[in-house]
Amino acid sequence: MLHTLILGAVALAPGNWLVWLIAGGLAGWIAGRLMGGGFGFLGDIIVGLVGAFLGAFIAGFFISASYGFIGTLIIAVIGAVILTAIVHAFQNRSAAV
Repeated sequence: MLHTLILGAVALAPGNWLVWLIAGGLAGWIAGRLMGGGFGFLGDIIVGLVGAFLGAFIAGFFISASYGFIGTLIIAVIGAVILTAIVHAFQNRSAAV
């Protein structure tokens, strides 16, 4: 396809960017609620977007099928939760020093 970007093992076609933006924004909001403290409205969206790509990267090694929107949202939430946990761990570590 035209302008297909390969990110690790996941192919992200240009038409999928909008889906990933929506899913990433929702995932950031959900992850902020699940983890008991987010990073504010804009921060949650940014963490969700980065987490969505992280989740897609990780899922690309295990799943080779299309996810659909619900599957994409679940993978984005998992990635956002992982990223939120990592950020919180580094914040707690730097506060202890």
